[in-house]
Amino acid sequence: MNIDLTGKVALVTASTGGIGLAIAKGLAQSGAQVILNGRSEASTHKAKETLASRVPGARLHTAIADLSSASGVDALLSYAADVDILVNNAGIYGPQDFYATDDETWEKYWQTNVMSGVRLARALLPGMVKKGWGRVVFISSESALNIPADMIHYGVTKTAQLSLARGLAKFVAGSGVTVNSVLPGPTLSDGFAAMMKDEMEKTGKSLETLGKEFVMANRPSSVIQRAATVEEVANMVVYVCSTQASATSGASLRVDGGVVDDIV
Repeated sequence: MNIDLTGKVALVTASTGGIGLAIAKGLAQSGAQVILNGRSEASTHKAKETLASRVPGARLHTAIADLSSASGVDALLSYAADVDILVNNAGIYGPQDFYATDDETWEKYWQTNVMSGVRLARALLPGMVKKGWGRVVFISSESALNIPADMIHYGVTKTAQLSLARGLAKFVAGSGVTVNSVLPGPTLSDGFAAMMKDEMEKTGKSLETLGKEFVMANRPSSVIQRAATVEEVANMVVYVCSTQASATSGASLRVDGGVVDDIV
């Protein structure tokens, strides 16, 4: 399958590392012009340099903005007022006891994980509908379906993204614009690598080995019995953004390695 996104402009939020950077790379390799987003000039510039070296000739732009507030989204939109592809990858996560999770924490997660996507979709969808073509993708999580007891606040926001994406798909039905969710499972992301840094140094084990051990200990229902790579998640996202995926909309597409024990 030859995915050609030449002439398309893609915005990938939180794309300075991990899954976001892998998605940006995949879109750039497919010919899209990509807007990279990060919260600091240093991280965003480094991501641009990294992609430029990996994808020669890539057309890359940077947009510095923190999407945890309405003003941050407005700042991002000043860089990207008209795009063909929007990948809502920005999100925060972290374990916390439910009793100790106060209103401020709930609001922080809601604003970053849910409202950033609401605000960007509200601003950018009209242009896509007018052109008769567009792609919106929410990067959710298997935690949207398999709510973790130690991260209920996070799981709730990921479930909300599925509802948001499905509702938006119906809202723009018949317009040529598709809206979908992609649900990664345990992934060898930068965040996972940081979490496992001390363990790697202590045991000498590779990140892949520790990823497999984590999956078997914490997600034993996994069918692939290992953590996914960021590239494997990005492959699904790039396909969903392609012209070939024109009949896929309102879907929740799992890249969880079969962790969620469900046949639908």
